[in-house]
Amino acid sequence: MPEDYYSSSPLPARRSGGTLRAVLGSAVLAFIAGAALIGWLVWDGRIALPGNGDGQLAASGAGFAQPSPSPSATAAPVTGALLEQQVAALEQRLARIDLQAAAAEGNTARAEALLVALAARRSIERGAPLGYLEEQLRLRFSAARPTAVNTVIEAAKQPVTLDALSTELDTLAPALTGTAPDDSAWSRLSRKVSGLFVIHRDAPGANAPAARIARAKLLLSSGDVDAAIDEVSRLPGAKAANDWIAKARRYSEANKALDQIEQAALAEPEKLKAGTGEQVRQPGPAVTPTPTVPASPPPAPMREATF
Repeated sequence: MPEDYYSSSPLPARRSGGTLRAVLGSAVLAFIAGAALIGWLVWDGRIALPGNGDGQLAASGAGFAQPSPSPSATAAPVTGALLEQQVAALEQRLARIDLQAAAAEGNTARAEALLVALAARRSIERGAPLGYLEEQLRLRFSAARPTAVNTVIEAAKQPVTLDALSTELDTLAPALTGTAPDDSAWSRLSRKVSGLFVIHRDAPGANAPAARIARAKLLLSSGDVDAAIDEVSRLPGAKAANDWIAKARRYSEANKALDQIEQAALAEPEKLKAGTGEQVRQPGPAVTPTPTVPASPPPAPMREATF
């Protein structure tokens, strides 16, 4: 039994050592075969290594690629042209803003000047003093319409209203119609004799003193002072109305001067000034006269046909 044990025990150790050597040898051979296969694939170009792809592409396309300019050579002209375009756009925008600001400033100055002219007209019509409007008229319109400004200021110092003119005309009516109580008998008799034979070119009674006074009052109420002055000047006792006529003419001239001032506020191209004394640069709207349509000639009279 001991002999059998010593004789049979070494056999299993030998078998395990041979198996281990076989496994290790197979692994080494497989590794060597894999490395050889990978090396052959890399050498054949079927597998590209990480650092060689770009170099191969650059080497393959070296004969076809054109030399590209450097970035600094092209970026500078493009950037300079872009800056010039931006600067030009900014200059145009600033020019538009300046024009808009000048237009707004000019329109505001003209609107203020027109308000001053309307306030002055209201004071003249009411017979009230101008007050601070006198200085505004001188400041804004003295260079453009000096005569009109002086006329309005002088008229305001001696105020006249349409109501006052109408009331004074009623007071002067007896003297204007030639029936004043201080007339002599000879004046009355000669007036009656001269009225016996009258050639009426208009409707009968249209030129009577009472009718003229009535028309003058109606014209005053409508604001046509010049026509009212013309009617009063044709009355028999017109000399008694010299003071009234002077007042009416002063009122009429003041209104005409205000018309000129208002026109200057709207359309004066050069000499109108703002409230600060600076010249208004924005031109006003052009004022063109209303075109008059020529009257058509009367139709020729028809001739009678003769047979």
